[in-house]
Amino acid sequence: MSKTILIIDDSPSLRQIVAYTLTQAGHAVVEAASGDEALQRLDGRVLNLVICDLHMPGINGLEFVAKLKARHEYRFVPVLMLTTEASDTCREAGRAAGAKAWMVKPFQPAALCAAVTRLLAA
Repeated sequence: MSKTILIIDDSPSLRQIVAYTLTQAGHAVVEAASGDEALQRLDGRVLNLVICDLHMPGINGLEFVAKLKARHEYRFVPVLMLTTEASDTCREAGRAAGAKAWMVKPFQPAALCAAVTRLLAA
């Protein structure tokens, strides 16, 4: 069954790769180039998962996750942070904001699909 996944990253090429990987796996995708744009996409639509970069113009990924989790209808949507940051400090900040998983770029499409499957099944 197709799930809807919001992809947030300021890199158009990265969004394209992630979107292609997920659509090939049978998912529907919604894209946003920033946390601010992603907030505008939260218009009541059903989202099953959010994949979010950390460093973006405007609000960063952690700020977006906190704002997402503050919205009643999205508080249980799992978030996968997909970023170049690998430090434990960043990962802990992600968990504190509400992210359920962390993946470091560059990534393998199969690893992304496995993480998405795991998060959607939880």
